[in-house]
Amino acid sequence: MEKNNLKIGNRSIGEKSPVFIIADAGVNHNGRLSLAKRMVDAAKKSGVDAIKFQIFKAEELATPQAPKARYQKKKSAGESQMEMLKRLELSEPDFRSLFSYCRKKKIIFLATPFDFSSVDFLVRLGVPAFKISSGDLNNIPFLTRIAKYRKPVILSTGMSSLTEVKEAVKAIYSAGNKQLILLHCTSNYPTSPADVNLRAMNTLKKEFNTMVGYSDHTAGREISIAAVVLGARLIERHFTLDKIMAGPDHRASLDVDELKRMVMEIRNVEAALGDGGKKIRRSEIEVKNAVRKSLVAQVDIPAKKTIRPWMLTLKRPGTGIEPKYFDCLIGKRLKKSVSRNQTLKWSEVDL
Repeated sequence: MEKNNLKIGNRSIGEKSPVFIIADAGVNHNGRLSLAKRMVDAAKKSGVDAIKFQIFKAEELATPQAPKARYQKKKSAGESQMEMLKRLELSEPDFRSLFSYCRKKKIIFLATPFDFSSVDFLVRLGVPAFKISSGDLNNIPFLTRIAKYRKPVILSTGMSSLTEVKEAVKAIYSAGNKQLILLHCTSNYPTSPADVNLRAMNTLKKEFNTMVGYSDHTAGREISIAAVVLGARLIERHFTLDKIMAGPDHRASLDVDELKRMVMEIRNVEAALGDGGKKIRRSEIEVKNAVRKSLVAQVDIPAKKTIRPWMLTLKRPGTGIEPKYFDCLIGKRLKKSVSRNQTLKWSEVDL
């Protein structure tokens, strides 16, 4: 069994709760507060539980010489990683405004911090949980600092081995924080389905006895749906208002309509999964009565006449004595006469 349910904002997360869905705005606001607020509006309308941003101070995150990943170069060529980060950075006043705006819109605000000062700022802001990126999974001092605040931790595990995940989990637990959700993901943008390895999500669940989820960087929606079927309790998905905007993450993001469809599909799938008990559904009863068969008189049968096999047949509807009791009726008598093609009831049989 997984660890006890945990709570983020007003939402419980666990086996008996709806899947927690995060719309990951990341830096797809392109450094503009007005665009970030429009993303909040879109996320709210899509039906997700939370919207997540990235908070960092460019000069604390990267050196001036740090290179960009290939996917970052495709959409922001001609500038260094530092220059790109500075262009995508929002200020602390911007995040205060966003936090208040999310509260007004009744959607949970989350953010991924990338430096120590951003962690402390989020605590002062009142963020209900911490999301930690795959890039910081091996950053033990960073994990320990975050864990000590005793808020729920959502940890992505891209680019990592099971040994590295063990070290990260140990650091978080050793700091006295057991409120942990591990997200399986593949840190490539977009991720090829062949590189997803979705079964690793359940490897994490089995190994660490904790809740698991999936951070999806594929181009479509179907992998997130599959993750829910396999037991993900949290889905995180990048989204954008426009895939053709300049910026590193727009191409690997869903647009707003795709995000809405994904939320609807997840809700439909989790409703379809049910509780696992095999029983007749209320909606099946009418069809069951119409298409199942009952014991029916093959001929007119007088009252008190001993029933013989040739007197009975099996026909629809299924509202009478079930076919499995055929042999039980042989040798019995009826309390009153029945006509040919009449469905037999137990109340008519002299037991």
